[in-house]
Amino acid sequence: MIGPGGRGAAPSAPCRRGTGGERGGATVCLLAVGLVFVVVGLFGAAVGAARTARQQARVAADLGALAGAGQALQGEPAACGRAAEIAAANGGSTLACRLDGLDVLVTAEVAVTPLPGLSRVATATARAGPVRG
Repeated sequence: MIGPGGRGAAPSAPCRRGTGGERGGATVCLLAVGLVFVVVGLFGAAVGAARTARQQARVAADLGALAGAGQALQGEPAACGRAAEIAAANGGSTLACRLDGLDVLVTAEVAVTPLPGLSRVATATARAGPVRG
């Protein structure tokens, strides 16, 4: 019997090569490598978020202390009130504030959620006052 195109009979079963137990093994390896990349990427993003929160806490504490030092002559309530305002404007919340002579010490915190279900708090303390010396 001659098939279409005159070449001979068409095979009755498809030609099978390498029907051993390794069929699809590369797909599983590729999926495993992809999963490793996703996990490493999530870990890197979590570390980056934590470092950013730590820096944001430092900035909030530094600027809060500077703003509070500008109000130090009006007393602790005015200095700490201004420090809390500025810390909040920079994404932090004031944990502690005290006046030590003309120096203002501010501790600020920033909450961060680097991964879903995982919450952490970054804390920083700063001191500001007049130049001495």
